[in-house]
Amino acid sequence: MLEEIGEPYELTIMSREQGSGEEHRARHPLGRVPVVQFDDGYVFESAAICLHLADLYPDAGLIGGLGTQARALAYQWTIFAPAELEPPLIEAAIFGEADPQRAEKARARFFKAVDAVDEALDGGEYLVDGQFGVADVLISTALSFAKRANFPEPLPPALDDYLTRLFERPAYQRALERASAAPASS
Repeated sequence: MLEEIGEPYELTIMSREQGSGEEHRARHPLGRVPVVQFDDGYVFESAAICLHLADLYPDAGLIGGLGTQARALAYQWTIFAPAELEPPLIEAAIFGEADPQRAEKARARFFKAVDAVDEALDGGEYLVDGQFGVADVLISTALSFAKRANFPEPLPPALDDYLTRLFERPAYQRALERASAAPASS
């Protein structure tokens, strides 16, 4: 999101010890990431951060206007990612070896949610109003976890194409480069 907006930012990579330390817990009560520091305080949770950034930088065109159906759909899909895609995805990854039946049921729930995304795209390039936006950031991030978790089932071809298209965006490529070059904080 920050790269898409084009505003300068500083990226800090923390060690596990730093994440569980008092200083970071003042930013996030559970010691998790991401956390973004704004002029007036911290915001955590990916969906909240992305929605807030879209609101702060309306000229970036990453969310529809207040009160529009496009904005409602952006909220819907932005929240769908951590609510419907991520939980079964994480459960399947955690229990893949320890409890294969549980992992299989979780993957089935994940792919039911995947089907909803596939249907919403309906052959289009993006989820909301045919243009890239905040919803695509969150949905593509969640879908990419399935690839990294080496799920035996492939994503539907249209979603594979969707991810490829999004991950080829210059802003995404800059974010990857920046993350891989960022030193851990000391």
